[in-house]
Amino acid sequence: MAESKFKKKSGLGRGLGALLDDSGEKKKISGSGATPKGAINEIDISKVETNPWQPRTEFDEEALNDLADSIKVQGIIQPITVRALSEKQFQLISGERRLQASKRAGLKTIPAYIRIADDQQMLEMALIENIQRENLNAIEIALSYQRLLAECDLKQEELGDRVGKNRSTVTNYLRLLKLPPDIQVALRDGKLSMGHARALISIDDVTIQLDIFNQIIRQELSVRKVEELVRTSGIKKEKDSRSAIIDPEIKNLQSKLSSHFGSKIAIKSNEANKGEIKIPFSSTDDLNRILEILDL
Repeated sequence: MAESKFKKKSGLGRGLGALLDDSGEKKKISGSGATPKGAINEIDISKVETNPWQPRTEFDEEALNDLADSIKVQGIIQPITVRALSEKQFQLISGERRLQASKRAGLKTIPAYIRIADDQQMLEMALIENIQRENLNAIEIALSYQRLLAECDLKQEELGDRVGKNRSTVTNYLRLLKLPPDIQVALRDGKLSMGHARALISIDDVTIQLDIFNQIIRQELSVRKVEELVRTSGIKKEKDSRSAIIDPEIKNLQSKLSSHFGSKIAIKSNEANKGEIKIPFSSTDDLNRILEILDL
């Protein structure tokens, strides 16, 4: 997608329905006999390009196959939405799962609403439709929010109105993207709940975040237990800060190493610039994981 900034259109700011209504008016798609607004058209499935702004990056194979089997029996219940690129070429706006499942089911044509939309409207409709209708994980939602803010030039209040969420909810999702990569992956893969993540977000120190995160995974801690650990870590951090001053460069290095190894790394250094680095492990498997990172 081009990096140039999109300009706001008059149809923006009133939700997905407004975008769909404004995009069509009562024009005809040349040569197709299809009305862009309201009518359902049967179009050649091979002429539908996938959406380049599709926010969902992963689809469950078993669920797609189940949907394909259902389509073979019941057909397409909900039409996809596309925009016309030419008389016989279309680009998907929403309905990626239905399109892929229909191809697997062997359909030659597919029912579709045909809209008139520019690139910005395409992006915004695709993101909002997926956020509202698909079972996106928390990281996918956060990335979609981030794209709406950056690429559609929206403010957080406007974004909240657009997706039907208050500003604090939008802010909490966006803060997930500041978590270390290991924690984001666990959240994306369902190994961590949104409740766990919200508790971890409140911790400023990456090493403490990762330490509690590893405890969550190893011990299958509840959200309430994690919240208690977070409160305790805050008290301990305050006491530690009064008893010892850590060199900012050493602290920064500790954070980077902790993020790299997925363990709380401790670095001790004296005035002669001599010291040690400690890499803790909790089990044989954890040790082997660290040895793989070290390539030993």
